[in-house]
Amino acid sequence: MPSRTAWQAMALEPIGFLTSAWPWRALLYLISGVLTGALTMMLFATAVAVGVVTAVVAVGAVLLLAAVLMGLPFARLERWRLRLVDLDGTQNPHWPPTEPGLRAWLRTRLKESATWRELILMVVSLTALWWVDLAVLGLAIVVPAVLIEAPIRDPVTWPWGVLGVLLLLAAPYSLTAWAGARATLCRIILAPRDTELDPDLREISKSRARLLDAFEAERARIERDLHDGAQQRLVSLSMTLGLMTLDIPDESPLHGHIDSAQEQLTLALADLRHLVRGLNPQVLTDNGLIAAVEEAASRFPVPISVDLQLARRLPPQIETAAYYAITEALANVAKHSHATRVDLVGRHHADILVLEVRDNGVGGADASAGTGLTGLADRLAVLHGRMRMSSPPGGPTLVLMEIPCPFG
Repeated sequence: MPSRTAWQAMALEPIGFLTSAWPWRALLYLISGVLTGALTMMLFATAVAVGVVTAVVAVGAVLLLAAVLMGLPFARLERWRLRLVDLDGTQNPHWPPTEPGLRAWLRTRLKESATWRELILMVVSLTALWWVDLAVLGLAIVVPAVLIEAPIRDPVTWPWGVLGVLLLLAAPYSLTAWAGARATLCRIILAPRDTELDPDLREISKSRARLLDAFEAERARIERDLHDGAQQRLVSLSMTLGLMTLDIPDESPLHGHIDSAQEQLTLALADLRHLVRGLNPQVLTDNGLIAAVEEAASRFPVPISVDLQLARRLPPQIETAAYYAITEALANVAKHSHATRVDLVGRHHADILVLEVRDNGVGGADASAGTGLTGLADRLAVLHGRMRMSSPPGGPTLVLMEIPCPFG
């Protein structure tokens, strides 16, 4: 599954990222932000200034209202620009007015919280983001150019030229890092809230969540039935076979058959316990995600390094989704990668649980080839999470999973 944002491309493929279009897209995103900010600042400042001066007449009120509503076209342009560094984009949160006419349109827009969020974004962009865009572009392009030019005028200043070259080489990463951070902030403000989504989309999201809950409930029922039913019957059968040996003469050949049957029962019980543990691991319920992942890693056939750090227990639904996402990713490593080492890293920051599974295998993994990664992505999508993967031929393979997880 290809990267959908410039930030993910930089994180997943730091070398191949340089030869991709993402650095240029990030540069265009920031340059267009500076140009948009300059034009918006001029129009907004003019509208507010003239509106305040002429506030005693109707013209002033109209200009101030226009300044407030200026966030609408600004946000529309921002949503369009977001696709430069985030191919997923974001939906328009505005609904058409219920009645025709300018008055109905104004009434609808002024009542929408999205209108005021877009105004806030415009003000934040003009007072802060615009200036940071300028600073980042200057440090990434202008300053290195000046430093590289210095030795041409005075050879003694060659160390500054070397520093300029190093800064220029780092420019794609610094530009993309800020473009990614800026786009994330804009997405948070511009993204429609649940009440602003299309009812059909909300119902689809709820249906997927209900299906996942039903699936987890069915999984727990199967685990309980296996544990209390089939497993107990196999244990009882093994005990019955043991008692039968007491009634059979020592020289009878039936002893060998019974011993063989008990060995097969022991193996079947071991397989059943392993299956039950995988269906609904008790350690996940009792001790949380870290303990459950470490227990699963201890049974993994490939050496695995677990670096999972969480400040506290996560909500049960998040823990369950994260556990099965990790185990599914590890199962794909064991089946297809031919890896000799796996690194698992997990962190919770900015209200997002980020999980990385990296292996040193042969690479070439394809999420559309029925390897289980499609189901993994679907499981994360139910919780509004995302999965991205980098797996060039020859490896390494990195699976990056993100699950929104705000702590109350």
